[in-house]
Amino acid sequence: MSDMAKNLILWLVIAVVLMSVFQSFGPSESNGRRVDYSTFMSELTQDQVREARINGREINVTKKDSNKYTTYIPVNDPKLLDTLLTKNVKVVGEPPEEPSLLASIFISWFPMLLLIGVWIFFMRQMQGGGGKGAMSFGKSKARMLTEDQIKTTFADVAG
Repeated sequence: MSDMAKNLILWLVIAVVLMSVFQSFGPSESNGRRVDYSTFMSELTQDQVREARINGREINVTKKDSNKYTTYIPVNDPKLLDTLLTKNVKVVGEPPEEPSLLASIFISWFPMLLLIGVWIFFMRQMQGGGGKGAMSFGKSKARMLTEDQIKTTFADVAG
């Protein structure tokens, strides 16, 4: 395989890994539509809410007509839980999502692996050219001629 093909494959693999990492850290897709908090509170007072799944500041709401939407608590509302319980709404608390083990290992090791990769890249670049190595600039390519080798003189090549 040629060097250009190897480099292209390497860059494609790096791009795919980076895109998958950024995708895993991006915002998760929530089911349903987004509704503002005041609309949620008005529907709650009108007894239209059947279930509320609370995950941090996010609330996934299921209405009594089975419609679903997501809302966010703008400020810490201490009366929200009391209101939900007095309206006989099923309240489900969910733990916040934590990054996967693979993602946390990747985050901690990525800077070191990046530095090692850059170092290897530069070492390979220095080996290119005439020398076959980083410290080969002083080596001579001269050869000793012996008597039995054919000698070409100026008279042989002059026109």
